[in-house]
Amino acid sequence: MVPDTIDDRRSKGPARKDYRIMYENGYKRLQDSLIDVIAEEQAKLGYMKEPIRLYYPLSSLNHFFESEGDAEAMQESLGGFPEATKEIFGEVQVSHKGDRFCFFLSEHATEYVHEHRDENAFIFALVQLLTKHGTTLDEVKELFRSQTSECAMEPMDNGEFDLMIRFVDSEDPYYYCFKDEDCHIIYHRFLPEDYADFGF
Repeated sequence: MVPDTIDDRRSKGPARKDYRIMYENGYKRLQDSLIDVIAEEQAKLGYMKEPIRLYYPLSSLNHFFESEGDAEAMQESLGGFPEATKEIFGEVQVSHKGDRFCFFLSEHATEYVHEHRDENAFIFALVQLLTKHGTTLDEVKELFRSQTSECAMEPMDNGEFDLMIRFVDSEDPYYYCFKDEDCHIIYHRFLPEDYADFGF
C-alpha cells in the first residue's frame, strides 16, 4: 500500500502512477532493508535516539528495483523515497559519491525501530547469543531450529564462512553466514541477490 504521505497532488496523472509503482517495488524493499539494518545496529550497540547514516552500493539498490541503471539513474529513481517513507523515517536525505549511496535518516527512524523492536526479535536474540563467550555453531543452529519457520542449513568451505542458514517460507529473506573463529563466532547476513553476487 502506498503511504498517505505521498502528496495528493500526485493523485492524478502519470506522476501518481509512477510513485505508486516505485513504492510497491523498490521503495518497500529498501525501506524494509533500512529498518533491518537499524535493528541490527541497535542489537549490537544499543538504542540511541539520534540520526543515522547508512550506506548501500549501487548493485544492492539495483536489486531492490530490479534495474541495471547507473548511479545517476538510481538517484533519480530515489527522488520520491523521502516523501514515501517520512511517516516512518521522518526526514530522509539521499546522496551518492560514485556508486556508493548514503541515506541520512532522522532520529525518528531510530525511534521507530526501537518502538517496534518485537518485529525484529530474532536478530536481537542472535546477537545476544553471539556476544556470549564460547558460543558454538551447534548453539547457533539450535536458535534457528527454535523459531517457528523451517530453516535450511548448508556447510560452506570458501575460507570466509563455515555455515549458511536461511529460513524457508519466511518473511525473513536473509542468508546468515557464520565463521567459527575458535574464541568467538562472527556472522554476516546477505539478501539473496547479494549472496548470489558474491558467488558463495
